[in-house]
Amino acid sequence: MATSKYHKLKRCRFLELDPAQIGSFKKSTRTSGRKGRKISEYGVQLREKQRAKFIYCVSEKQFRHCYEEAERMKGITGENMLSLLERRLDNVVFRMGIAKTRPQARQLVNHAHFTVNGKKVNVPSYVVKAGDVIAVRENKRDNKYFAEIKEGKLVYSTPKWLEFDNEKLEGKIVALPTREDIDVQIAEHMIVELYSK
Repeated sequence: MATSKYHKLKRCRFLELDPAQIGSFKKSTRTSGRKGRKISEYGVQLREKQRAKFIYCVSEKQFRHCYEEAERMKGITGENMLSLLERRLDNVVFRMGIAKTRPQARQLVNHAHFTVNGKKVNVPSYVVKAGDVIAVRENKRDNKYFAEIKEGKLVYSTPKWLEFDNEKLEGKIVALPTREDIDVQIAEHMIVELYSK
């Protein structure tokens, strides 16, 4: 992934995002310098795309590939795209509460800490399916970070399409996420309009 050169809170102000969406619980009293300026229709669509890319920590190439795959699927393209982004392995690790932020989840996946259905996976963009079991690898479970999760010191709420067992350090994809299950502030129809030009 390309290195993000932006300060998180500054980027959140620009994209009009709540910092909690990206796992940061710092608050900023500053306002964006662009507040009050009129934005064109294209500008609004572009901002929605940038917002989605920033939340899910994906590059333009990865995002475009996700859109093209969603377009080939049956159903509404925008909802399919968000579902694919939610089902990325790094995002699932974040949603299960194993990582505090998506970049941390991405690093944990890159360092091969997880298995999917018993097979080691170190690709953050791996898309999980319903019924998949994601677990921390046996040789990594004694790690201090995972030991804290096992003891229940780091407790996060998981969405209803996921199950996570702290004792076993194992989670399961119960069902595919629907638009109602996804709590991100994104108007996906605008992204579809932007790409379909």
